[in-house]
Amino acid sequence: MHTQLSQQTREILTQVSTATLTTQLFKRGLRNVCLRGVKRLTRGGPNMVGPAFTVRNLPAREDLDQLSVFENPDHPQRKSIELMPEGFVMVVECRGETDAASGGHILMTRLELRGASGFVSDGGVRDSASIAQQDMPVFCAGPAAPLNLARHHAVDFDIPVACGGVAVYPGDVMAGDADGVVVIPRYLADEVAADAARQEQFEVFVLELVRSGRPLAGTYPPNADTLAEYETWKAGQEAVGA
Repeated sequence: MHTQLSQQTREILTQVSTATLTTQLFKRGLRNVCLRGVKRLTRGGPNMVGPAFTVRNLPAREDLDQLSVFENPDHPQRKSIELMPEGFVMVVECRGETDAASGGHILMTRLELRGASGFVSDGGVRDSASIAQQDMPVFCAGPAAPLNLARHHAVDFDIPVACGGVAVYPGDVMAGDADGVVVIPRYLADEVAADAARQEQFEVFVLELVRSGRPLAGTYPPNADTLAEYETWKAGQEAVGA
């Protein structure tokens, strides 16, 4: 599903934390949403946000996975990079195999130049020191020098995959920050973003109370008095911003 996010939803998701997003998804009954073993490789910056464009890898087989396969322009690993829509995040299923790369500096550079919003893999990447300097967010399971063919057989793209133990469907919204990567079902993205923004505004208020010495009981979670106090505080914030 190659549907772009609304600008408003994208902007909100670049500002709210994955911690907040997991809470909002938990409220909706979704618990297995945070990719396991996947961390940000590139330097800090705004959150990675974008719809998923997926790539699936099977275990490599020696008679099929030879260097000559890259001479075919339809090789799924290479073709997926050329076909992924601008603003999407490439999500690569590697079955948690971390001792071979799912991409390297040249492929990451091509993705970045094509306008990708990020790259996510539950496998490794090679040329990790060079990739770490790129502006495009890259999340992976760590560095791995061997090329993908040593462990992986790219079999298809733009299909449902399992990455970091989480199901990712084409078009699902990927959000990543220092805590990891979260998968948001596309149909929930707009409402989750809106509620996440409201949650973080409330938590700014709660932090002020906690820093002033207020105990947790009745504050977090709030009782009726704290909620009334929050409404007064919020009205004041809105008046200042008007």
